[in-house]
Formats: sequence, structure tokens, C-alpha cells
Amino acid sequence: MSSAKAPTTTRQNISSGAPFEASFGYSRAVKVGAHIHVSGTCAPLGHEKSDVYTQMKAALDIIGKALGEAGATWADVVRTVIYVRDINEADNVGRAHVEIFGDIRPASTLVQVDSFMRPWQKVEIETYAILPH
Repeated sequence: MSSAKAPTTTRQNISSGAPFEASFGYSRAVKVGAHIHVSGTCAPLGHEKSDVYTQMKAALDIIGKALGEAGATWADVVRTVIYVRDINEADNVGRAHVEIFGDIRPASTLVQVDSFMRPWQKVEIETYAILPH
């Protein structure tokens, strides 16, 4: 019989209700202790004809709600990873990013990818936050 103690850090899974969460077995965000990891987030259905800036803003809206449910704000974000289908859209993605993060200035990576789950999606963003002690 193992004498290992159960971890004392609590885990909170946060759902946005997106259809892939249940069918793929993941959470929109997971909070463990002071750390919050937000899954890659794209604009939802209804944005099939939206430009990359509008899709980025829609994804950030979903992320903002997940952060709020975890007890965090944008100021707690320490890193973002952004995936785009067209690197020539970097300025439009950056414009949406700076509107949210401005002086917060988290570490960030922007990379071009070949495709997303839905062919009309143009951008996806992951976010990592740490709550203050």
C-alpha cells in the first residue's frame, strides 16, 4: 500500500461549453494553485466571415471569461502563444493583443500554422496566468 500523500493543491477545470471540450476531453482552462492555463482558443461559430482582428477579439473574449471564472484578470497573464494561418496578418493580430495587454506586456510567441479545426478560422491563442500570492 502506498504511503504517498494526496496533493494539497486544488485543481479547477473551467468549461466554456464549446463542443470540442467534451468530445476531445479537455477544459477551456485549468487552474492549479496560482497557475491558470487557458487552452488554445479560436473564434466560435458565427465568425466564419470575420477578419483575423475580429476573430482574435472573439477568442480573447472567451479567454477573458475563463480567466474571470478562475479569479484572474488580464493583469495576471504572463504569457500568450498565438497561432495564425497567415503571418502577414501579424499587425492585425498584434493590434487586438495590445488593446487587451497594453502595459501588461506578457511574454508572447506568434507562429504561422497550416490550418485549424475549422477551415475558416484564422487565429488561435493560448494564455497562461499566475495569480499573485
